[in-house]
Parts: sequence; C-alpha cells; structure tokens
Amino acid sequence: MISQFSQLPSYIGRFAPSPTGPLHFGSLVTALASFLDARANKGKWLVRMEDIDPPREQPGADKLILEALEAHGLEWDSSVLYQSSRLAAYEDIIDFLFDRGQVYCCDCSRQQLKKHPIYPGTCRHRMLKRRDDFAVRIMVAPQRIQFNDEIQGVQVQQMEQEVGDFVVFRKDGLVAYQLAVAADDAFQHISKVVRGQDLLSSTSRQCYLLKTLSISPPEYAHIPIITNIQGQKLSKQNLARPLNPHDRLSSLYQALSALGQRPPKELIEADLASILNWGINHWSMAQIPRKTQISQNSIIHSDMIKPPHITK
Repeated sequence: MISQFSQLPSYIGRFAPSPTGPLHFGSLVTALASFLDARANKGKWLVRMEDIDPPREQPGADKLILEALEAHGLEWDSSVLYQSSRLAAYEDIIDFLFDRGQVYCCDCSRQQLKKHPIYPGTCRHRMLKRRDDFAVRIMVAPQRIQFNDEIQGVQVQQMEQEVGDFVVFRKDGLVAYQLAVAADDAFQHISKVVRGQDLLSSTSRQCYLLKTLSISPPEYAHIPIITNIQGQKLSKQNLARPLNPHDRLSSLYQALSALGQRPPKELIEADLASILNWGINHWSMAQIPRKTQISQNSIIHSDMIKPPHITK
C-alpha cells in the first residue's frame, strides 16, 4: 500500500461521511471530534467520501458536505478520497480472500435468514460458483476480538458466536461497508478512528477483516450519539436540519458543549479561528460523556454505565 505522505506522521485521523444529504449537527459533532483529536495530537486529518451505495446517495451531497466543513473551519490534509475510486482495490481483496479459501458465495434470501440471529453457515460448504447476484461472506473462525475504546472502554466479542460469517460483498453487486472501511483505513494508514457510537457494534468485524489481512487495526474512540428531542438519532432519515453556515459559530460552540469540553461563555462571541484554537488547546477525550442527548434547542449530558460487551 502506497502512502499519500512522504513521511508518515504518527497520528492520522479521518472523517468519513456518506453523501446521502447535507451535513447536519450530529455529523458536525463527529467531524469536530475527529478534527480536534488529530490537531491536538499534531496529526493529519483526512476526509473520505464513502460513496459506495448509489441508491442511498443524493447528487451533489458530497459538495454540500465539503462546503459545510470548510465553512466551519474544518480544513483537511491531502485530497478527499472517494471510495468509488477504489472499487478495483476491493475486488483485489475479494480475489485474494477467495484464493485463500477464506470467503464463499451465498444465495440465501432475507426471508430464509429472518429466524436466525446470526448467519447459520448455510452456504459455507456448498461451493457455489461466484455470480453477480450472489453475496460473498467471510468464514469467521472461532476468535475473540477485543479492543479498548478510548471512550466506551474495553469491548469484547466472540466472533463465531455473536457475529457469524458476515457479508463482505453484497448480492446487489456493491462492496459491503465492513470491507470498504477496513480496506481504506489501512490504505490511508489511519492510526485512530473517532466516530459515532452507532458504529461501535460493527468495529469487531473491521478488526477481524484487518487481522485476516495481517494488518494491525487502528485505535478507536466512539463518541455518544446525538439525538433529537424525540430521542431519535440525528440523521438525514429522521429529517435532521442541514447546518446553517450563518450559525456556524453557535453550531461549533454547541458541538464543543455536546462533546463535554465546557467552552467558556465568552467564546460564544469569538470568531471562528478563536473557537477552533480553544478547542484544540483544551481538547480532552476524557471529558466526553459516554452518552449525550441533544435537541435542536438544548443540550443535556448524562453518563452511561459502560457495557461489558458490544452487541451485534
């Protein structure tokens, strides 16, 4: 794998949105957390556009996302990596895993799998020849994946019992998220992933894939999910409002508060550079609550007891 940097820094972080709509406040909180952690550690901060699910994407959303990041002063290093430019690389990985006998084809329907909490291995030994309308699953060996999340604590998952053989290439011909994100974190030499807690449960699958490819996983820190007043995760599907560039100072101040950084009240009247510099100089991952709820109009923090295991 070829680095984008002549000399790799010790810290490389990333923000990896999907272009399914404009950036909203929940995404800003995630972007700000990864940005501040990278800058506080004097590292590189990259932006990756995860555009591998065309049916869900909105034309022009990638441009809106990048414009919103720029408007809020979140400047990235190096060019934006579009996952759609990496399709051949994903195919090479699939071919490599086929050659090693570590993946297999699966024609099971959702209806067939509805009663099974994890995949029962139906197609594991059927030796199906690869077809465009077949999924590809990786054979999960009896293995315990454990990692220490900087915010959520120690996470443990027994892969064959709690996950089973999972999909790395979809029946609709699209690469699965788990494979693409693991491959690109390796390709970009990401040393630390700071992202939302909703992705915590899938992290063990990415670690498993990277270990299968003899690549060390990055470090992880999963920040709390931002919710609306109804308790739903802020998302494009739940009609979260796009960020207003005219409210960028207020949005950044609220994002710092949501991350538990306790910005001083006088910072509300500061300019963009002053807010970001304060955030970098006072950044503390230890102050981030494990669980945060925020509506469009108020911020509420509450700590949650650390779960001993991640769920599927």
